[in-house]
Amino acid sequence: MTSTVPALGTRTAEGSALQAVLLDMDGTLVDTEGFWWDVELEVFASLGHTLDDSWRHVVVGGPMTRSAGFLIEATGADITLAELSVLLNDGFEQRIGRDLPLMPGAARLLAELSAHEIPTALVSASHRRIIDRVLTLLGPRHFALTVAGDEVPRTKPHPDPYLAAAAGLGVDPARCAVVEDTATGVAAAEAAGCHVVAVPSVAPITPAARRTVVASLEEVDLTFLRGLMTQMR
Repeated sequence: MTSTVPALGTRTAEGSALQAVLLDMDGTLVDTEGFWWDVELEVFASLGHTLDDSWRHVVVGGPMTRSAGFLIEATGADITLAELSVLLNDGFEQRIGRDLPLMPGAARLLAELSAHEIPTALVSASHRRIIDRVLTLLGPRHFALTVAGDEVPRTKPHPDPYLAAAAGLGVDPARCAVVEDTATGVAAAEAAGCHVVAVPSVAPITPAARRTVVASLEEVDLTFLRGLMTQMR
């Protein structure tokens, strides 16, 4: 786990149960879930294989090892997991170098959290090299901590990334709000005991206990997150 800027501490506003906000990256803050699929299509085409569009819902939001492993098995491609991971990361890095659109409401939410000094972490299944590239657009100043998928023993859907983020910020996971866009990420956050706001990107996500589903980040602000924590105690 690597901290990109000095920790902001664990200060919270009076009367709020919210201690920190933990944010997913791909599909949540940046509109890149489609980029990963495009790169996977291109890489496997170069290997002589065509991916079935139905597989997109299987690989979305998952760690590189799971997604790449599934595609190797499904296609029978003659390539190792390590070799494929390099090709996918290289292709994705080139793709975001050309264009990296933010999700609607992302810039406003990050600015609001920073303005109110809410401890905020970026928690992604993407590797460190990808996170650091994306941070140049998002602004590392917005995050007290970042956790990459290749820096924890088990990444999403396991709780390890969110538990690591909460521990790094010195906060209680039960008093953290997590914003995620996939079922894999939601499962990780819920397993860590966090409150979850789901903003589905590719596949639908249903509401559940300690989980609120919204259509866009434009519906999420600090008042919303504080109210969510109060309602779900």
